[in-house]
Amino acid sequence: MITIGQLARYVGVSTKTIRVYHDKGLLPEPDRDASGYRRYDANDAIDLIKVRTLAEAGVPLARIRDLRSATDEEFQQALREIDDELTIRIRGLRAAQGRLRQLAAGHLAPLPAEVGAHLERLAEWGFTPRWEALQRDLWILVFATHPDRAVTLFHDQAETMADTALRQLYLDYDHAHDLDADDPRIDDLARRIARASRERYGPDPLPGLEGTSEIPALIQGTVNASSPAWQRLDTLIRGQLGV
Repeated sequence: MITIGQLARYVGVSTKTIRVYHDKGLLPEPDRDASGYRRYDANDAIDLIKVRTLAEAGVPLARIRDLRSATDEEFQQALREIDDELTIRIRGLRAAQGRLRQLAAGHLAPLPAEVGAHLERLAEWGFTPRWEALQRDLWILVFATHPDRAVTLFHDQAETMADTALRQLYLDYDHAHDLDADDPRIDDLARRIARASRERYGPDPLPGLEGTSEIPALIQGTVNASSPAWQRLDTLIRGQLGV
């Protein structure tokens, strides 16, 4: 039989942690001896090691408490599920570590070669340097924060830009930057863009990251802040699309 301090040193936790586990119902609290001290045995040490291992794996304390009443089969199934969750978390952490190292090397997010080639073609198509810079910032943010969906989103835009009529809408959007916000050409452009969006995407006119990320709002806010005409254009488009 050992004291709480000895148990803590043996398992590698603090006595405060053990008391928390007692309070949360994760570890049975043993009776006190004649001197008023709690005395722990080997089974208590084994139980504490289990709790510590699960807690270090990120398992919520409430779930650990529930597992105390699980059958052996249920406990093993839970361990397999926790292992799968850890694998996913580790994969995400490694990806984050890679982005951190790129940032330390002076690269926010290296863009794929096909994206770089696409950006270089913007000038050939008649887009302004301002638009090129906005597009570069957009794709850097998207690839840095949503690498799992970035390629799909980029291919969608590349297909759009390959369509001459749709590309002209982007060009008109770009060149509307310096128009007066009340210019009637803004209203006409908003109607044409909204119509093209509905024709291309149907009932989901704003696919991709919209509604699942703050990135689109961040980019659009930056775009709108640079031009009253762009701000009104965005308002009109959203109003016509009902978003």
